[in-house]
Amino acid sequence: MAVSELVVIRHGESLGNAAAAVAYAADAEVIEVGARDADVELSPTGVEQATALGRGLGPLLADERPTRLWSSTYVRAQQTARLSLDAAGIELPVQLDERLRDRELGVLDLLTWRGVVNRFPQEAERRQWLGKFYHRPPGGESWADVVLRVRSFLTDLASLPDGTRAVIFCHDALVLTFRYVCEGLTESQVLEIGNTTPVKNVSITRLQRGPDGWQLLTFNDVAHLEQSEAPVTQHAGDTDARA
Repeated sequence: MAVSELVVIRHGESLGNAAAAVAYAADAEVIEVGARDADVELSPTGVEQATALGRGLGPLLADERPTRLWSSTYVRAQQTARLSLDAAGIELPVQLDERLRDRELGVLDLLTWRGVVNRFPQEAERRQWLGKFYHRPPGGESWADVVLRVRSFLTDLASLPDGTRAVIFCHDALVLTFRYVCEGLTESQVLEIGNTTPVKNVSITRLQRGPDGWQLLTFNDVAHLEQSEAPVTQHAGDTDARA
């Protein structure tokens, strides 16, 4: 049965998350980050959150089941992994996998929805017609494209020893697409989850596989933040989809 549990974790608040919140509050067109998406680091709040995450990971990974860890290649996910594992006192290697990177927005990167409408009106119309799941910005990816990455990653996990726990540090769109694939959700179901329950920074989502397939154990759990009195944030990652 190979991997028996997936522990999927969103990165801590990033400087990009904070910049997007400022841009939307100011009704601006452009999100001022100053770095390419792959290089965006955690904000001070994100560092605090990642440390608090370690306090939640320790008890979760305390048993002796075989455990493997992966991270998105993006800096904010790698920082979250490193800081949380250090705080938990866990000495396990973290394997980087580019399939776990955030959804690429192409020409719409660093634009608020106002920026998309004003600078790429035809693309905004295409987005409205096709919907968030299937719209692929020029040079970017649709959610369906991200799903293909997740399916590929899960296929590779089949070669691991039975009973392995896989811990994955990634992004909000990835958390939701892991649920989409493992639980066999529909387009409308996964988008409804994203709209009504935004994925919080450093939240833990757990999926367990049994004879009848994957079962959701926990979703969007941030009890470790509340116990540490660390800030709880839930920045939406897909800023092109706020229409």
